[in-house]
Amino acid sequence: MSAIRLLVLGSVRQHGRAHGYQVRNDLEYWGAHEWSTAKPGSIYHALKQMAKQGLLHAHEIAPSTVGGPPRTEYELTERGTEEYFRLVRESLTSYDQKMDVKSAALGVIVDLPRVEAVSLLRERVRRIAEWRSAVTENYVPEEGPEQLGHIGEIMNLWVHTADADAQWTQGLIERIEGGAYTFAGEGEPFVGVLTEGQQNPYATGERHPGDHH
Repeated sequence: MSAIRLLVLGSVRQHGRAHGYQVRNDLEYWGAHEWSTAKPGSIYHALKQMAKQGLLHAHEIAPSTVGGPPRTEYELTERGTEEYFRLVRESLTSYDQKMDVKSAALGVIVDLPRVEAVSLLRERVRRIAEWRSAVTENYVPEEGPEQLGHIGEIMNLWVHTADADAQWTQGLIERIEGGAYTFAGEGEPFVGVLTEGQQNPYATGERHPGDHH
């Protein structure tokens, strides 16, 4: 699964309508350039590709009075909204050891109702347990990873990663059930995107002491 598609759709949806530079700024604001392959070229490519696929509607905006090329603003279509929520649900429940997909889903989890978010995370824990039992049954020697030489440490790492993921997910479930965060239908959502012209404190390049969220 592509984390970029989920990230781009999530950014556009939060804005209502957004141009490529805004989406790029949001993803950098979320740190996605560090934990995913969301680089400027791939972001613009994803926008154009999803517009061709009918997931985004491209609005051509007239160029400014000072000149320059016309700007394209994107908006989710009905199909795009359906695809977005499909990706969110799949990303939260799937266990494939990919941090970028899990991180992208976590960034937009509050677009779901609280009860559904908890249900999907419980399914994630169940699938991790299923994955763990399948691999340990066949690949982890009772005597420890050394029996397979240093190669045994590969599966050892994966099993530890799965256990950490399950533990983290369980903690998240408890926090959400305890009332943390504002989910869909609960009131004013947390604003996780930058407004037009708002300085991105995490932008690459020159930063200024006065920059803030």
